[in-house]
Amino acid sequence: MTITASSVPSSTVVVKPASQTQGVSNTQMFAGIKVFAGRSGHALGKLVCKQMGMELAAARTTLFPDGEILVKVDEDVRGRDCYIIVSTCEPVNDNVMELLIFIDTLKRASAARVSVVIPYFGYGRQDRKDEGRVPITAKLVANIVTAAGADRVLAIDLHAAQIQGFFDLPVDHLSATPVFVKYFESNRAMLPELCLVSPDVGNVKVAESMANVLGGHLAIINKRRLSGEKVATGHLIGSVSGKTVLMFDDMISTAGTVCEAAKLVKEAGARDVIAAATHGVFVGPAIERLVASPISKIVVTDTVPLPARAQALGDRLHVLSVGELLGEAIARIHNNQSVSALFKQTAGVKR
Repeated sequence: MTITASSVPSSTVVVKPASQTQGVSNTQMFAGIKVFAGRSGHALGKLVCKQMGMELAAARTTLFPDGEILVKVDEDVRGRDCYIIVSTCEPVNDNVMELLIFIDTLKRASAARVSVVIPYFGYGRQDRKDEGRVPITAKLVANIVTAAGADRVLAIDLHAAQIQGFFDLPVDHLSATPVFVKYFESNRAMLPELCLVSPDVGNVKVAESMANVLGGHLAIINKRRLSGEKVATGHLIGSVSGKTVLMFDDMISTAGTVCEAAKLVKEAGARDVIAAATHGVFVGPAIERLVASPISKIVVTDTVPLPARAQALGDRLHVLSVGELLGEAIARIHNNQSVSALFKQTAGVKR
């Protein structure tokens, strides 16, 4: 497994280190800011703070014997601009609850503003009623986060873009595609005869934009979800014969979609298959499926901490970091600068 600390490409607008910004020191630029991280965001939080030239703020999460969560902040936050980094990944309910308790802790400690950084938003796939008598849990979680006292949300590649509207507060929805673009542009030799393949219709926009950025053909696979773990791939629209297939999606969860798609393009004559996804959720039979699949390389980011069993993928797995991207976004929010500049030169987000 290869860990790569990646950043946004030079073509994007970035926040310069404070020492290079109009003679303003780090102390002045980030005065009054505190960045905290929950258990699922601790490693990423350190990278974010490294980008900002500061230390991760001290806090502790303790579990009682009955499973109750206690969050204790070990720093003065009165009047401070506070950020909490928590990915609501597995165990989803524990991480959601830790996030809510973290928000309440900071609000009761008189923080001036509490911004929630959710690199991976759990329950994002429950964003609509696709049959009778089912919930829209993504909206419910958004309501709870708002009710807990969050002032702002910063997220990366939500499963559906409309989830931004579920929050009754400002949301900055970032795309991780600049991180992928930089990685693949610097490793262009491994992408001869490139063809971008969307493993489902909902991701066509991103695949098309990546094809335009990296240069290559485009193909689409239509899929039908049979259950939470099973999908059925249908027809392949476009030619992949003799091409290096690069498949983009927002997440790899049980890996059913990406592995079935890989088999389909291999049967259609693809010379190589590379899978890329922002969120390497890797639950259930995901690792076993990926190990047995014809995918030669799996590229994900560190929005979700990888399970220990992911080591079975060995050198096929490459992890890029979104730490610099988040650090730049937080710096812009704190200093009341435009965050929309970070939306430029991206391949967009999944519809």
